This record gives sequence, structure tokens and C-alpha cells, in this order.
Amino acid sequence: MFPYIPHTSEDEKQMLSTIGVDKIEDLFEDIPKEIQLQRRLNLGQPKSEWEVFKQFQELGKKNKNVLQYPCFIGAGAYDHWIPSVVDHIASRAEFYTAYTPYQPEVSQGTLQVIFEYQTMICQLTGMDISNASLYDGASACAEAAFMAVNKRRKKKILVSMTVHPEVRRVLATYMKNQGIQIVEIPSKEGETDTEVLAEKMDDQTAGVIVQSPNFFGILEDIEPIEKITHEKKGSLILHVDPLSLGVLKSPKEWGADIVVGEGQSLGNPLQFGGPYLGFIAATSDFMRKMPGRIVGETVDVDGNRGFVLTLQAREQHIRRERATSNITSNQGLNALRAVVYLSTLGKQGLREVGQQSMEKAHYAFEKLIQTSKYQPVFLKPFFKEFIIQSSIDPSIIQKKLLDKGILGGYSLEYMGPDYKNCMLFCVTEKRSKAEIDHLIEVMEGIE
Repeated sequence: MFPYIPHTSEDEKQMLSTIGVDKIEDLFEDIPKEIQLQRRLNLGQPKSEWEVFKQFQELGKKNKNVLQYPCFIGAGAYDHWIPSVVDHIASRAEFYTAYTPYQPEVSQGTLQVIFEYQTMICQLTGMDISNASLYDGASACAEAAFMAVNKRRKKKILVSMTVHPEVRRVLATYMKNQGIQIVEIPSKEGETDTEVLAEKMDDQTAGVIVQSPNFFGILEDIEPIEKITHEKKGSLILHVDPLSLGVLKSPKEWGADIVVGEGQSLGNPLQFGGPYLGFIAATSDFMRKMPGRIVGETVDVDGNRGFVLTLQAREQHIRRERATSNITSNQGLNALRAVVYLSTLGKQGLREVGQQSMEKAHYAFEKLIQTSKYQPVFLKPFFKEFIIQSSIDPSIIQKKLLDKGILGGYSLEYMGPDYKNCMLFCVTEKRSKAEIDHLIEVMEGIE
């Protein structure tokens, strides 16, 4: 009846007899009857493969995606152009079926991908070391906080409220049961309030976390933050947009000790929220505090180039109490996409992506302000995202834009009364002048 199920009724009887039960239901007798479903799943009548395919196809048509409509939404996940070679390489079976290199000597391809990824992240950030990647930008930020705590032997972390709200929530979750105090530094006109930071910074502070470009798209003034942090012997943790580094100073130049960020924009599509990858890099002082694994380059007995797992400071390989983290894997396929993406663009291409995103975002911002229906919330330097405010409810604007075939505007009303009728817009290099002008035209006509 179901050709994709290999077991016949006789097979099932034999297996049940072998383990000493009469029927499959007996396998679940330890589950209290009152919480058992006691009926079949409400899936309707069985369908053929073709019928199931058609059903999911119809459901899929209800989604409006970035292949259909131009997207002006950012807030941590971005619609950048991905060269076709990224999909081509990442779709090769030897990559998408590969798993953790438990036997590194026979996993040279996987190790080389990780080595190349680490090298590129170090070149991008200016830092000395990078690990094999983490689950996402938020968990990378939390791991960086642990690194600072372990290095400085202090139990307090200061984090700017201009850091992405979801990153701060993940950070709080990680720290909650570790006895680590999180102190949030308020924003002032869209930037970290350095006066409050100076007041809160003390000898018990392990590190300071700042995002630039921050959640509002604004470029933070890192120089005073770096000075305040290092005067008290704390670690400066910068959360960055990797594509901004093609046109902005590197974290190393700002004096960062640890750099983290979300790597989705490096050749990974939006994918309805994941999977993504987090990157983390640091100065060499943090080598033995880095979570996950670090791959190194060497030569074999014949002098041929080879790769080895240089460092694995996780509980699976060393005594649990000495492990730096419980991170046991890395986002290998997503990191591979980042490698191919960065290799394809090169330094010039990366600079062009950043330059185009920045220029187009400023063009859109200026045109929206010129309509007089939308006002700037912050008049500060920004990269590719900006906030505007109007007298119109954001949900109305979003609905009107969607009706005109535009995915646009991220409502900030959930952040409190100070952000009433405020929306965050993002413009990447993918957006053409015609698409931006259409956005302006539609928004100008919204009542």
C-alpha cells in the first residue's frame, strides 16, 4: 500500500516478537494515557505523490518572496545578489553530504574549506584568528561574551541597546544561568550613550558589546568606546555587517578584541529565516578561549600541502570542565557558500557591493524625506539601513506596499512609544533606481 515503507506486516510481527511486545502501541505504554492523542492524526485521506506535490505547490504560491517582489526589509537578514556559482559549488554532493571531520586525515576537502573560510574572515576583519563558524550571529555574540569572561576572569558584560534586540535576548539567555551580569547601555540619538557607558564601566567588567552599523543602521563612533573599554582592562566586542567592511575601517583598526556577526549576507539566501552562520574572529590572545575548532595548514611526510585540526577546545575532545563551550559543530555548508561568495567577488567586488548599498540607501532616504510625508528619526551617518517616521500606521504602509508588489518597511513600534509610526528600511545593491523610485512613488501616495 505504501511502497516507500520497506517493512511488510510479517516484518513488523517478527520485530515485535523479537523485542517481546504484541503491538506497536505497547512501545508507548510509558506515556500516560491522558496525554496520548488516542486518535489518528488529522491528515485526511492518503494521497498520491503527485497530489501531495500539487498541494504543497498551491501552499507555496501564497508566499510572496524576493524573487517576485523587490525587498526593502533588512533588520538582520538581507537580500543581496548571490552569484550562480555559489549554488553550483554548494550543490556538489561531496560538500552537501559532508559532516563533522572526526577523522581529519581523510577529510582534507572539508578541512580545506574551513581553512579558506577562516583565512577570509581574518582578512575581512583584520583579526588574527577565526574559528570554523557558529550557528548564527546571535550565538556568536554570546560565545564572544563567554570568551571575554573567561579571559578577563570577570562576571559583567556591558551591551549597547543599539545592538539588535534579538541578539540581546539570545545573549541574556546564554548568560542567565552562568552567573554573568548583563548591563544594557541606553542609546542617545541612535548611538551608544558613551557617558552612561563610562559610568557603568568598572574593574569588574569583562567586556563591552557594540554593533556598527547598529540596529538602526547608524555607524557608531567606536573610538571613545574603545578608549573607555580598554582603560578598565575590558575586551571590546564588535558586532559588524561583513559587507560593510568593504568600505569601512576594519574592526582591527578600531581596536576590537573580538569580532562577531551574522554571515547570512555572504552568499546565503534569506531562506525564511535560516539556516545561517555566525562568524567570530579575535586577536591571538584569545586563541585558547575560542569555541569550536580551528583548522591549520601543514605538510605531510612527502612535503604535500595538507590540513589538520589544530585546536578543538570543546567538551567532546577534552575534559568537560576545561571546555570553552558546548559548541560541537559548525555551519559547514553555509560557510562554504561564504567562501565561494567572497572568492567570486574579491576585494573590488566586495567594495562595490558596499558602495552601491550605501549610495542607494542614501538616495532612497533623501527622496523619502523630500516628500515631506516622512521625517528622519536620526540624522547620523548610516550604511544601508535608516529609520523614518510618519503619521501613518506602519501596518497600513506595509499593506499598501505589498499591494503594489513591494516588500518594504520593518515596523519598530514593538520597541516602545518612542518608536511610534517608525519604520526601518534597507536598500542593498540589488535594488535598481526604477525600483527605488517606485517605492518613493507608492509611499508618497499613501494616505
